Amino acid sequence: MQVQRVDHHELFEQIYTQAPIGIALASPEGQWTKANPAFCQMLGYTSEELLTRTYQDITHPDDLAGDFDYVCGLLEGKSKGYQYEKRYVRKDGQTLWISLHVALVRDEPTNEPLYFICHVVNISDRKAIEQKMAHKEEIFNLISTHAQEIIYIASTDGKCQFCSPSVQQLLGISPDDVIGKTNFEFFHPQDLERIKHINFTNGSLLRLRLRHKDGHYLWIETTCKMIGEAGQDQKILAIGRDISERKKHEEISAEAERIASIGSWEWDILNDYISCSDQIFEIFELERSRGPLRSGDIFKFIDPADGKRLREHIEWAIKGEPLDFEYRYVNADGNEKHLHLRGIMSFDEDDRPIRINGTLQDITERKLVEFKLQESVERYTSLKKYNHDAIISFNMKGNIMNANPVAIEMTGCPVSEMAGTPIARFIGEDNYRHIEQGQYELAEKEIDKILHVGGHETEVLATLAPIIINNKNVGFYLIAKDITEQKKLLIAKETAERMSQAKSEFLAMMSHEIRTPMNGVIGMTDLLLETEGLSGEQKEYIEIIKKSGESLLAIINDILDFSKIESGKTDLIDGPFDLKSVVHETIDMVKPGIREKKLKVGLTLDDKIPTPLFGDAYRLKQVLTNVIGNAVKFTSEGRIDIDVRLEEVREFDASFRFRVKDTGIGIPVEKREHLFQPFYQLDNFMTRKPQGTGLGLAISKKLVQLMHGDIWIEENKEPGTTFVFTVWLKTKTSEEISIYQHEYERARTDSLRILIAEDNEVNQLVLRKMIEKKGHHVDNVVNGKDAVEAVKRAHYDIVFMDVHMPKLNGFEATRQIKETLPENECPFIVAVTANALRGDKERCLEAGMDAYVSKPIRSESVLPLIEDFNNRKKASSWR
Repeated sequence: MQVQRVDHHELFEQIYTQAPIGIALASPEGQWTKANPAFCQMLGYTSEELLTRTYQDITHPDDLAGDFDYVCGLLEGKSKGYQYEKRYVRKDGQTLWISLHVALVRDEPTNEPLYFICHVVNISDRKAIEQKMAHKEEIFNLISTHAQEIIYIASTDGKCQFCSPSVQQLLGISPDDVIGKTNFEFFHPQDLERIKHINFTNGSLLRLRLRHKDGHYLWIETTCKMIGEAGQDQKILAIGRDISERKKHEEISAEAERIASIGSWEWDILNDYISCSDQIFEIFELERSRGPLRSGDIFKFIDPADGKRLREHIEWAIKGEPLDFEYRYVNADGNEKHLHLRGIMSFDEDDRPIRINGTLQDITERKLVEFKLQESVERYTSLKKYNHDAIISFNMKGNIMNANPVAIEMTGCPVSEMAGTPIARFIGEDNYRHIEQGQYELAEKEIDKILHVGGHETEVLATLAPIIINNKNVGFYLIAKDITEQKKLLIAKETAERMSQAKSEFLAMMSHEIRTPMNGVIGMTDLLLETEGLSGEQKEYIEIIKKSGESLLAIINDILDFSKIESGKTDLIDGPFDLKSVVHETIDMVKPGIREKKLKVGLTLDDKIPTPLFGDAYRLKQVLTNVIGNAVKFTSEGRIDIDVRLEEVREFDASFRFRVKDTGIGIPVEKREHLFQPFYQLDNFMTRKPQGTGLGLAISKKLVQLMHGDIWIEENKEPGTTFVFTVWLKTKTSEEISIYQHEYERARTDSLRILIAEDNEVNQLVLRKMIEKKGHHVDNVVNGKDAVEAVKRAHYDIVFMDVHMPKLNGFEATRQIKETLPENECPFIVAVTANALRGDKERCLEAGMDAYVSKPIRSESVLPLIEDFNNRKKASSWR
């Protein structure tokens, strides 16, 4: 058989023309030179249109750089051909994904590049599927990465195939720790046994516990379902969320129901079925019934009369009103309870009642409180009715609500006419404005009369008491005491007090005037005794004169010491101290007043202040206490700023400037010139009740002058008052500072802070001098109440507590101190008593006191106690 000769050129043309893939030739410069129909159809161009373009013209702009690299590689001979994916832009503008195989054909003799041959396959459909799959995978990754729940996929034998990253946050383990494992060890043993018997085919909602990496268990609510076709590669999909907080709240809610004695119930009216929480059965002290409860069962626990009322309330609930019913229940033991039944009716679409949901609460305790409150109200009504003082109640708007018979008589206005009218009608508009602005203390001081409708006035002493209901101030009681007759006695008393003050000043002056010649008398007797030729009888007479003079001088010295501060005469000591500590200690002393008024305190201490300084730290603290104490006293709100600056430094001393600024009520200019005068009361213009002797600022001025400084009020347009004073204190040389520093530190270690609680001034003075000679710091108070307050304000090492004192005796004061302060902060309390009978010491120690001394007080009994305490204190500090 003759073999037919094949025309290869014609065969190539047929393949080229009929090929389902694009075939095209391009010049080395990129110009298309030939393209088969499939390629043209792929791009939407005719052959003629395509041959006028280059491959760059139809390539997506983002793929041009890659094309360039491949073309260069072919032209440079790095490869004979490349296959890669890229994008073309069709004639209609749509993007076409293609798989391109390109090769370079060269001239065999010269190896010169002739043309590129390109084979193009349209892969747009495949790319679309890949992008869709990638998008789905991206969404799944986003969900699994950011979901708070744990997404867990396991095979039917329990081996984990996927776990979301959230497992790290919830359980403290990474997905890599669980993938490929059964992970049964993370389940609580009780829950694991339950899981093994669950059928996951139709899905299940489980509550189980999973162990955290730290060892504790979390409650997880998990939805589990079998996915995949039966008999194929089925998997278990579980999605779990942390419900530990919810579980905790459920337990708290159940516990709250138990604590509040409240239970929940539901009555299915259509089926007459009542379901109750456990707390309902606890309220009735019954065991939980296994059978269903019917409405008729409820009425077994209600008195017939109350049962009738309950049926009426249920009828009202059916009409749409809330069920709100209180009744008494008497149990089998005869104990009575008060119960509160609440409920809300639910209706179907035809407005037929179908169920009631509600609560039952044991309100026995509340009822008892209500009964006691009612009893208190009745007692209060009687107290108000028969009170000898006028009592008027008014609301926050200033309108009168009620008044007692005395107020009706004082105003001449019956309650029926008085109710609803302004309280300002009887106390004045200005005084009510003080109340409206919250200046209650000022209002009390300014309300000194009640107006009668007939025009006359009654002088009163007023008190404002807030009416507090549910922790809210809803009004005030004005309690007005008629002091018309007492006014004369008050004036007489004030006159007597002023005479007493003048007497004290006179006494101080006379004591000083008498002391000077007495010193001369005693001095001359000493000289006379030294003369020669005196007989025995003469010496005896002179000795009598000397002893009598010394006795008289001792009496005068006691009087002068008692009146020193009152007359503003005192001597300063020169000892080392830390100025910054003095300022801090002073602020600590007035802190109770600062806390009570909720004031803010600003303190600025110059960094240049040297330590130690030398002077009278006690007297400097006295000045600071007066000035800062006044600022606290007359500042009801706002702040107090304290500034201490080093002003000037000389060779052996330096001046310091103290500035105390408050935001109080201020001091009128015309009053300032009197402030530093003896017996002038700073608060005379602010209150009609004198407080103190009026010597605080006068003493402060004299003390400051003794320290070569001055004190004044600084002019300031801002609210409040600014006191400024200066003092000069010694600094010594550097060598002396080193010596004094050593002594100062030793003194700080050895010296104690001691409080004397003694109402007898002579005994107080003797004990004070006895202790101060040993270098200890001493404060004193005159009654047990002040002793308790002093120990609360400041730290004391030892308290000498007189047993018999006014206001509060020593035993009661000791008890309050021991109850108020922690054991490690309680001072060492020494009982001081005139009783020295058998059993007195034991009684003092049983009352909580730590030691005992009897009067008359002697140094040989007091000083060993202090020394023994100091030694024990230093010994404990070394441990």
